[in-house]
Amino acid sequence: MTAFVARTLTRADIEHVDGPATLTECTLDGIDLSDLDLSGWVFERCTFPGASFSGAVLEGAIFKTCRASGARFLGTDLQEAEIEGGDFSNTDLRGATLSSARISRAKMTGADLSDVRAVAFELEDVLLSLAVLTKVSFRKMTLKHVDFSEADMTSCDFRDAVFEDCSLRNARLEACGFEGADLRGADLGGVTLTDARRFKGAVISKGQAADLLGQLGLRVV
Repeated sequence: MTAFVARTLTRADIEHVDGPATLTECTLDGIDLSDLDLSGWVFERCTFPGASFSGAVLEGAIFKTCRASGARFLGTDLQEAEIEGGDFSNTDLRGATLSSARISRAKMTGADLSDVRAVAFELEDVLLSLAVLTKVSFRKMTLKHVDFSEADMTSCDFRDAVFEDCSLRNARLEACGFEGADLRGADLGGVTLTDARRFKGAVISKGQAADLLGQLGLRVV
């Protein structure tokens, strides 16, 4: 496998590589890698803020502790890819394919993941506050340590999902489906009693129920 270490790379450098490569501590700031086949590539401690991977194939690619704020992944194939650590704030992943992908220990504040195609993908210890996640399916997923606070989650599918130490505080949840979801591990701060109808069919804790009923001046004992 081709390897680059501590290099500033251009699109031409990438295009001349035959097969997957490993990039370590490389600089790709603002680079245009759209529509390239980068399946199986490994990016470790690289920086590429403002770069474009739109339309690229990154199936099975690995991003470890990269800094990619503002990067674009529109329509990118990220099947079975892994993002571990790093800063992906304000990235644009609209229409990307994330099936069987894994995102862990990453900062994705303000990222746009609307309309992503994501079957059997995993989220763990991810900061998605202020993100846009409209029409994303989280059905039957177990979400661990995911912060969705103030995110736009309109029309998301949370049916049969399990929340473990997550936050939905002040998130926008219009037209979401929560049937069969276990919300006992979610912070529902900012949810009013009138909004609670969106959680029809979900499981909540006594404490969460008490908070909602407290708005009517009632106490649960």
